[in-house]
Amino acid sequence: MKRFIETDPHELTENVFRLIGRDWMLVTAGKAGALNTMTASWGALGVLWNTPVSMIFVRPSRYTFGFLEQEREYSLSFLGPDDRRTLQICGSKSGRDTDKIRETGLVPLFDQPAPYFEQARLVLVCRKLYTHDLDPAAFLDPALSGNYKQGDYHRMYVGEILKVLRPLP
Repeated sequence: MKRFIETDPHELTENVFRLIGRDWMLVTAGKAGALNTMTASWGALGVLWNTPVSMIFVRPSRYTFGFLEQEREYSLSFLGPDDRRTLQICGSKSGRDTDKIRETGLVPLFDQPAPYFEQARLVLVCRKLYTHDLDPAAFLDPALSGNYKQGDYHRMYVGEILKVLRPLP
């Protein structure tokens, strides 16, 4: 089993636009025997309320949504370039009818408050601080509604970054 070490969130040097928007991440919540993960390419990392935070956006129609609602913690796992197929599967198939973890060969680890994956090159373990449902009436640019043709607006989760984990070399 790969071992991870904790680093300070202030020491992150990755370009977050590339990390989230191009490389993608796995959003994971649950417990051993009952967890789900999904690929996400929308989100943010920053400082809010004097705290390092992640912001993720999940539609209520996603199977992972129920796990996020049930749990206080979640993880963001960033995989390497060789894991693109895994990310595509986790983003295109639902955990309702596919065991994505088995199909992709992901190895979940449970030594933190939220499960994460052994294959990760970077993990953020987060604790939910705030949620908010996006409201189309608040869109200042009407073109944004084009992202929601079926009215399935995201819920935003703001999570305190509890731990940043990197694999030991």
